[in-house]
Amino acid sequence: MQINKCLYGSTIGIIGGGQLGRMMATAAKHMGYCIVVLDPTPDCPTAQVADEQIVAAYDDKHAIERLAKKCHVITYEFENVDLASAQYIEEKGLLPQGAQSLAITQDREKEKDAMAKSNQPVAPYAIIRTEKELDQALATVGYPCVVKTCRGGYDGKGQVKLQTEKDRSEAIELLHQQKRLIVERWISFDKEISIVFTRFANGEISFFPVAENLHHDHILYMTIAPARISSDLAKKAKDAAKAIAETIEVVGTFTIEMFVKDDRIYVNELAPRPHNSGHYTIEACNVSQFEQHIRSICGLKPIPVYFHGASIMINLLGDDVAPYFEQIDNFPAHVHMYGKAEIKPKRKMGHVTYIGNDLDVLYETLVNKKQIKI
Repeated sequence: MQINKCLYGSTIGIIGGGQLGRMMATAAKHMGYCIVVLDPTPDCPTAQVADEQIVAAYDDKHAIERLAKKCHVITYEFENVDLASAQYIEEKGLLPQGAQSLAITQDREKEKDAMAKSNQPVAPYAIIRTEKELDQALATVGYPCVVKTCRGGYDGKGQVKLQTEKDRSEAIELLHQQKRLIVERWISFDKEISIVFTRFANGEISFFPVAENLHHDHILYMTIAPARISSDLAKKAKDAAKAIAETIEVVGTFTIEMFVKDDRIYVNELAPRPHNSGHYTIEACNVSQFEQHIRSICGLKPIPVYFHGASIMINLLGDDVAPYFEQIDNFPAHVHMYGKAEIKPKRKMGHVTYIGNDLDVLYETLVNKKQIKI
């Protein structure tokens, strides 16, 4: 794929105005780019650091046309971009990532098919549209399992875990609402890991260290880098990421979440963009996931990645903000607040990143300083 090189002074359009767009824009502004963001919420987080905001719905055709006229290149900060809009932008030659990654990652059935096509290990699964197919899937996949919507859903929303046949009614209720679901075997994993990488138009891939993720109430709480796994497992993760990236023909920063069980990995989910679990790269690496993404979509070469040695990133949800700032000097960290207008209990309001040279020492220090909830 050939990408037109966009240099200092060019304008980058971002579809989506949340925290990922904000951090993309910040990296791009440091590099001398102008930013136009499209988002329906006035003064959204990205707009606060952008040059201009188009306030409109993501599927507003006229707004997309306005964005295309103003920009030399366009990207997105989340995968639920209107596909028709993405295809229009691609036809204009302004979407280096292409619409294919969006089409695949917006739909869990297509996502699983892409994983299978690239010969990567996934948990046993089945796609269902009827109660009969649900029963067949439950007999094949077995209990416990998780039933998810094929489209939409995040942070644990749009899915139910079935422990026994008694829970079947929950899946039927979800099926009646959504019409098409995916049933996956529940993997009692040892760890969840994620690998964030940037693929460039010439096929070169720049990997960041494999990270380990811990969740509270289905929401990412903490990312530990490097992941506490063997070098052999880290290599398996990178090999799987490379295979999937080449199958989908990824351009830009991309994230793959995986489960680790004993000495095996299972590919779980794909995200065609920078990711919450890659925020540690801003301070822990010489180049962040956001800067590398901007370089990729603008046709620039990658910067070789160097890692400081140890990092722990903690999300600040609504309930965490006041307690954190009450003891902000207990163990100083890099603070990122997202500029969201309203604090809500489970809403991601910001994150903090701790950096060190030795992961064990850093972790124990944070536990002792009560910076980590165990």
